[in-house]
Amino acid sequence: MALLSRDDIRAADDSEFDEIECPEWGGAVRLSSISGRQRDRYEASLIEDRGGNRRANLENARAKLIVLCAVDEKGRKLFTPEDLNWLSAKSAKPLDRLFDACRKLTGLSQEDVDKLTEDFGATQDDASSIG
Repeated sequence: MALLSRDDIRAADDSEFDEIECPEWGGAVRLSSISGRQRDRYEASLIEDRGGNRRANLENARAKLIVLCAVDEKGRKLFTPEDLNWLSAKSAKPLDRLFDACRKLTGLSQEDVDKLTEDFGATQDDASSIG
């Protein structure tokens, strides 16, 4: 295996895509991998800090990740952060399907979610509710 240079890594197109059928909505949704920075921000959004007290914040966890990953046919973001509330109110079945696909594209495992939330008072049931 060849060693990569800094320029090799910088020039590499490491984007991945997946199209997930959502028959409930009448078609498919295209998902894209996200950057390390975007994943860090997503993970940080799962932790709430109020006056020095930190706790897990799993509200809209599925929709938050879908907003980050969903793209159109040209790779442009399908949703904006303003879409989060109405998207999270959609049926859980397609949201779960999309969330699971997003987790695979981002390399985010259930174990990762559990680690993020274990020290903040979330029970296993709470953590497992996001995927």
